Amino acid sequence: METNALPHYDDTVNTTGCCPKFNPKGWDGAELHFADKPFVRAETRSALHVPINMDKVFGRVQRNIEVVAAYDPDDYIVLSRDLTPWKAEHLFAVKAPVPSEEAVTLTGDYVTKVFEGPYRKAKDWFEELQRLAAEAGRETDEVYFFYTTCPKCAKAYGENYVVGVVRVA
Repeated sequence: METNALPHYDDTVNTTGCCPKFNPKGWDGAELHFADKPFVRAETRSALHVPINMDKVFGRVQRNIEVVAAYDPDDYIVLSRDLTPWKAEHLFAVKAPVPSEEAVTLTGDYVTKVFEGPYRKAKDWFEELQRLAAEAGRETDEVYFFYTTCPKCAKAYGENYVVGVVRVA
């Protein structure tokens, strides 16, 4: 895959009016190569890793991204990771600056793995992604998850796809 490219995010099927139904085609085993790839960064509060204000924060960031036309379905991912049991970080891929949000960039090589199942399996998925990185010769805690749908939409669609993203170089 070319530098800073992501697999296509198909947002055409949306029967819930909230999250599109995720199509995992092209996402499993993708090799991502980032060189100063632009993102906007937001933090959410958690209680022992359970998000508290994710709806509010994600809504604000998505609105701000759309206001400046920085959303692109061919360049869409939200990388999430827990910083502590009380705080999580979320990086929203953007195609243009979003003045009202914190700008960050990522550089490095990453590999993806698609998981399907309940969120409570995230610890197991985290460990599996760390093994993938170790197989590539890198010990890392730079593991992110792309939660493709909210819990309500996952229930409505009958599938809960989560894309793990781990830095390998």
